[in-house]
Amino acid sequence: MPDVVNTQQAQAWNGPEGSHWARNQDRWNAVNEGFDEPLLDAAGIAGDYRVLDLGCGSGQTTRLAARRASAGHALGVDLSGPMLAEARARAEAEGVTNAAFAQGDTQVHPFEEASFDAAVSRYGVMFFADPVAAFGNVLRALRPGGRLAFVTPADAALNGWVTAMASLRDVLPVGDFGRPGLPGMFSLAAPDRIRAVLTAAGYTGIGVDRVQAYGTWGHGAADAAAFLLGTGPGRHLMEQADAPTRSRARRTLTDHLRARETADGTVRLISTSWLVSADRPAHA
Repeated sequence: MPDVVNTQQAQAWNGPEGSHWARNQDRWNAVNEGFDEPLLDAAGIAGDYRVLDLGCGSGQTTRLAARRASAGHALGVDLSGPMLAEARARAEAEGVTNAAFAQGDTQVHPFEEASFDAAVSRYGVMFFADPVAAFGNVLRALRPGGRLAFVTPADAALNGWVTAMASLRDVLPVGDFGRPGLPGMFSLAAPDRIRAVLTAAGYTGIGVDRVQAYGTWGHGAADAAAFLLGTGPGRHLMEQADAPTRSRARRTLTDHLRARETADGTVRLISTSWLVSADRPAHA
């Protein structure tokens, strides 16, 4: 893959993590899709827009953007080859002909200057090695007056999956999930940092609004627990434990999630995020 500077993330998303997300794209969409409409609304996508989807993964938001921009085009960019393969297959199966996908690192990808009306991302911008450089590269890709909109996790403690994993502290070496400022899920959890990064990258009109949505994590507590323990953080913890400890962890997490089952047995957990919008200056 050419033009990659974030090599650690590239390795992860082209290895077990990317394969897990590709295999489980429908489950992850069920977790995160409550943010899709607010995100696309914030981007102001119109019928002929050219839309860039950052860290598009398996492409749900790219396809949704392409449908909104029915006379335009949507391009999804991601580091992960396995996820992009799923994105292309799903777009073809759904008949979305005005969406395309490219493998690349947003920080250095050679986007054409001023070639997009809007850029969006659902949980794809937290992992940049140099966020100012990455957002600056996106700024150049936007036309003057173009809009950036993205969703990024807020405080770790306000997210139900973190609370669920924290229930394992007496069983597994659960650390601190929220490490603002470092590349990772919660690197942009602090609004002041978001504003500082985007200002340094050249954006104006920065808005940071807290949004919440419930996502579906499984059908029954045992199913949800197995899914959580199969994610990157869950796998990392379980790989450090022996078989009896892994069994205890599964029971403990299942017990915690049983209290979150709805009447039909679905496990729904709340996610709290920042919905961020910003503009490339009209005369930039």
